[in-house]
Amino acid sequence: MAKNLSALDSALDSMGVDGFLIDAASSDPDQLYLSGFDAPDAFTTLYANGVHLLVSSLEYGRAKKESDAETVTRTSEYDYYEKIAEYGPEGAENRILVEFLSDRGVESVAVPTRFPVGIADGLRDAGVSVTPEETAVITEIRATKTDEEIEHVRVAQKANEVSMRAAEDLLSAATVENGILHHDGEVLISERVKEEIEVTLLRHGAALDETIVACGSDAADPHNRGSGPLKANEAIIVDIFPRDKASKYHADMTRTFVKGEPSDKIRARYNLTHEAFDAALEAVEPGVTGEEVHDAVCDVYENAGYETLRSDPNTETGFIHSTGHGIGLDVHEYPKVSPAGGELKPGHVITIEPGLYDPEVGGVRIEDLVVVTEDGYENLTDYPIELVVG
Repeated sequence: MAKNLSALDSALDSMGVDGFLIDAASSDPDQLYLSGFDAPDAFTTLYANGVHLLVSSLEYGRAKKESDAETVTRTSEYDYYEKIAEYGPEGAENRILVEFLSDRGVESVAVPTRFPVGIADGLRDAGVSVTPEETAVITEIRATKTDEEIEHVRVAQKANEVSMRAAEDLLSAATVENGILHHDGEVLISERVKEEIEVTLLRHGAALDETIVACGSDAADPHNRGSGPLKANEAIIVDIFPRDKASKYHADMTRTFVKGEPSDKIRARYNLTHEAFDAALEAVEPGVTGEEVHDAVCDVYENAGYETLRSDPNTETGFIHSTGHGIGLDVHEYPKVSPAGGELKPGHVITIEPGLYDPEVGGVRIEDLVVVTEDGYENLTDYPIELVVG
């Protein structure tokens, strides 16, 4: 995938360093993005007049074929086992890294702020200058997606929609006994719906470690994963944020469902949240800030008499989170759609997810995934917004 790394070049020039160094597994999104290589164990990526990898012999062949690097070097080329015998594993790795940098004329590097301190100390002891980056430059580069990346997110969201349908169908098919949902003769619990979501995602090339199916007072905590029996006439928040297994790009979507008859309070909060959702979407276009989109949501809620973190930073009820976030190789990344949100640009992929929360009523949230375009936005989500199921 072609990447525009000119911002990284400028950052390195302004810091007066020779290169940028990452030591991490590909579970680190910046490592995966810069190297283009997916590996479960930590490896080294150097950006200095191109991308250069230092990997174990185990990963060498695959890195040569799959990575975006101009060069790939094995640790064995630096007498790895002899150095281990003389200096121990950590000492050997530090010495090999120093030689790897020296071979490329690199005497100073910028590193991520969470770079391993032991490696940084080893480099400094060898005379290599190590400076934490001044801005999260690769994370900022990742915020603007190419057409290829947007398609990766779109594919992940399609799998997400199928899994949401599986969850909604399970709720629709449920019966109600004494106020509790039942399915196939058993109490329908949050964990059973999550299982259905996860199995469906796997069948469509995606996966997740956990998801949210939260009912009643559980749904009043935005990040409560939910557990136990699901109840009729109460709001059930289903928030699914899977990762496509092939591309490693994420999707995100939330719907709120009621099996039965929602109370007047739930319905009113849901309708108001839909209004706030529409107001946020109407505000999305290139040149506006994430803060302005967030303010559009706060205006709707505050005008209706609800607290937000804008009106009361200490409120525990009302609208108690940001309006959205960027999504890509990480499920939460730049840009922010919050009071700290900067300018939105074409290629930014963001969530729009207003919600209202109160333990005495429950929680409601609606979330779609959109990409900022040259003249507005495109909604990457194709799923109905309806409160009552079945």
